[in-house]
Amino acid sequence: MKNEKPIYKLPINGTLDLHTFNPREVKELISDYIEECLKKEIYSIRIIHGKGTGILRKKIHSILRKNPRVKLFHMAYGDPSGIGATIVELGKIEE
Repeated sequence: MKNEKPIYKLPINGTLDLHTFNPREVKELISDYIEECLKKEIYSIRIIHGKGTGILRKKIHSILRKNPRVKLFHMAYGDPSGIGATIVELGKIEE
């Protein structure tokens, strides 16, 4: 069962809090979460990664840059999350 995909029980509401996840799970988790948000027609999401050293934030931004569903992303400046969260704008699924 080495190649089994982990099953996450997350609310698909546009906010993904990564505090409880292992950094090794982040790449697949973010991609899956984006797809689920698009299915629910959620086009703006917040990824909470924390402030920390910035390593996780950089990893997340690298993942987002490579995802064709992501139109743009930026830090959550102007709200209490600040550099502890990233706002992501998604493109609609083309039929």
